[in-house]
Amino acid sequence: MQDSADPKSENPLRLGDFLPYRLAVTSNLVSRLVAKAYQSRFGLTIWEWRVVAILGEGTPMTAQAIADSAAMDKVSVSRAVRSLVERELVQRENHGSDGRARLLRLTPGGADIYREITPVALAEEAALVDELSAEEVALLAGLLDRLRRRAEGLMGE
Repeated sequence: MQDSADPKSENPLRLGDFLPYRLAVTSNLVSRLVAKAYQSRFGLTIWEWRVVAILGEGTPMTAQAIADSAAMDKVSVSRAVRSLVERELVQRENHGSDGRARLLRLTPGGADIYREITPVALAEEAALVDELSAEEVALLAGLLDRLRRRAEGLMGE
């Protein structure tokens, strides 16, 4: 009988085949690909772009709501928000129901950048999925949604 800690055991973890690892690597590569298209032109980090993109949908949100919706850690969101506020791309306003929370929204300059970056990001997405059929893109989107919902469910248990 082999020890389960032995790398030669019957069911060793092969990192390259481990789904969470593969998803993380793919996510990082795709994020860097899209970031290349806007970092030098707009001077935004990946985290700042995500905040701009979320707020660009038009609904003011707290930093915590942004972190929750994008599964980003609070520290990354706080740094991105601080930088965007300093650059006058995002503004904070008091949240009516919670005196401690601040709602965030894009400034007119932030909205301009969002409108300029959006076609660039969509073009990168189109280039990425260019070799997939429409059915494969829809299947991938559905599978990713199911995995996300399952992970959320497991996190709640």
